[in-house]
Amino acid sequence: MERRLDSALDGLEARLGDLAARAGLAGARREVTEAAARLAPAVAARLGAALDLARLLEPPERLDRHGMDPRLAERAEPLVELLYATWWRTAVRDAEHVPASGPVMVVANHAGVVPWDALVLRHALRRDHPARRDLRPLLDDRECDLPVLGGLAVRLGAVRATPEAAGRILQDGGALGVFPEGSAGARKPWSERYRLQRFGRGGFVKVALRAGATLVPCAIVGSEEAAPGISRTGWLADRLGLPLLTASPLLRLAPAAMLPLPSRWSLRFGPPIALAGRSPADAEDAARVGELAETVRATLQAMLDEDVAARGSVFL
Repeated sequence: MERRLDSALDGLEARLGDLAARAGLAGARREVTEAAARLAPAVAARLGAALDLARLLEPPERLDRHGMDPRLAERAEPLVELLYATWWRTAVRDAEHVPASGPVMVVANHAGVVPWDALVLRHALRRDHPARRDLRPLLDDRECDLPVLGGLAVRLGAVRATPEAAGRILQDGGALGVFPEGSAGARKPWSERYRLQRFGRGGFVKVALRAGATLVPCAIVGSEEAAPGISRTGWLADRLGLPLLTASPLLRLAPAAMLPLPSRWSLRFGPPIALAGRSPADAEDAARVGELAETVRATLQAMLDEDVAARGSVFL
């Protein structure tokens, strides 16, 4: 196991540097290479002592009603912590804005072919929230149906996004993570990173109103750079300045998303969105639902703009 680990990490910084250059981050190649060189020894030390990776391949003993395998989630915890604390060096701010109990819906931006941000958001509240809240992130059908990765995400705690599943979690007083951009957030061009896509018809607002849930925005920064640009549709169009290439999915290398770059991540939770005076009946009022969805979207976009402008190096 140790020999295989050393072999896998040998030359990691050079490979990540090459991947960054191909992803349109040529100007940051030195930073990526330097960051990987610093992180490799810590990764080796933590991963080597984490767990026998073969145990993750064992069949589940039992699943909860949303498909999570508690045994797998427990055994994967050291790997998730490795990515969270060592590889991405995640910083969490204002987690106390998420209520310690009761139904709450955390609304966040989304990026990447692989839903790393869903994994990170769940881990952040379990690890860094004062009440260690157990958040279940919702993923759309496209992400849940990804070969291997979709099923693995569900077994680790993600939930296929349906109004019924979301409503049950909130009615039970649980915490829910939603990404209203859906998988469209993962497919947007590199030039539009941290620019929120449409929030659809506000389905998340309807669910929150019906359950009397608190809405909390969360700005995730670092996820866009962790997903190599070549895993996105339109990366070549951005590089060459040829918009006609943007729509072709054949020009992207989706498997590149399996090797996330060592970007620094930050999660900032905003104050709860005021729902005073709202009632479950408002879920049937399209105008009110749209107004509230746009309020959440504008609040989250402002948080993203502030945090992107305030950060220093993306990788160091």
